[in-house]
Formats: sequence, structure tokens, C-alpha cells
Amino acid sequence: MITAIREVRRAKGLTLEEVAQRCVPPTTAQTIGRLETGTRTVSVAWLNRIAAALAVDAADLVRLPDRPDIPVAATLDASGAQALRRPATVAPPHAEADLVAVTVSCGIGDYRAGDVIWCRRLAPDAFASALNRDVLIPRPAGRFLFGRLIAHEGEGGRLNVLPLGPGARQQVVADPPWIACAIQLVRQL
Repeated sequence: MITAIREVRRAKGLTLEEVAQRCVPPTTAQTIGRLETGTRTVSVAWLNRIAAALAVDAADLVRLPDRPDIPVAATLDASGAQALRRPATVAPPHAEADLVAVTVSCGIGDYRAGDVIWCRRLAPDAFASALNRDVLIPRPAGRFLFGRLIAHEGEGGRLNVLPLGPGARQQVVADPPWIACAIQLVRQL
């Protein structure tokens, strides 16, 4: 069985030791490491135990050939949406091919550090459906803009976006190839 235990653990920012201590009953970091790398067979009981420790469904820890990975498109901090330095993925609640994620590394607007914002990609003919919603917009040179879509001029056309944070000025983006509308916020308690 191919598992995604390591990817989910890293996406949640946990160490092997932290996961081991969250297991009921607790185990060792070495055991979790062996289960992650496949040097020890992952039984259904272990899968359920680790899933509970990571606060995910056991199905989120199993890689299926037809289950798409959800890429993190950008990370959000006080200066806005930033491109990633290296590719990353996060564990999806229910994977769909048109989802991307935005991770929040520093609180801004209504979002807190550690939040994951699930966004659905929209083609230009569907941009109007994202009015008054938070959106991620690709910009040239691998940059992104994240904010509230406040106006849309025609199919494709110009988009007026109000970035997050106090005193932010409205920005206009012309003819982006796609936008991604925020549909779900995942926040750890």
C-alpha cells in the first residue's frame, strides 16, 4: 500500500515525535518513520491510528492512482500572495482536479497563520460567479494576487481586486487566464 503519511504530516507541520505522541496509545517516532517510508507494513489499524493522530480521514493517507494531488499555488503573508520556493501539496478534504490551495504563513485580513484556503479554478467565462469572494489571480513572472473580487468587466476582461489588509489599494488585473475562488477554509483548532 502506498501511503501519504509523510506528506500529510509535513503539511500539518508536525514532527515524527509529535505524531507518535498523538497516537492512542502513544508509539515511537521511529515506528512512525518506518510506516512512512514503507519499511514496516501499514495495517488498517495503524492507518486509522495515524489518521486520528493527524486529524484526517484514513482515506487521506492512502494514495490512489485516480486521486489527483492538490498543489499549493501560493502562500499568503502580510505582503500578499507569494509564489512558492519549492513545490508543495496539502491533504485535500475531498480531492477534485480543479482545486488549488493557498497556505497562510502570517495572519492577514480574516486569515490566520496555519490556515489553508481551498480555491476552485474558474475559466474566464465563470469569473462573474466569484464577485464579492476572495480569489487568487496569477500574475506575470510567477506572482499572484489574492484579495476580494469587487468588479468584473465582461468575459475575461478586467478584474478589480481589493487586497487584504488595512489601507490596501484596489488593483486592476487584465485578462488573467484563470482565477481561483476561495471555497473552503481549513483552520486547525
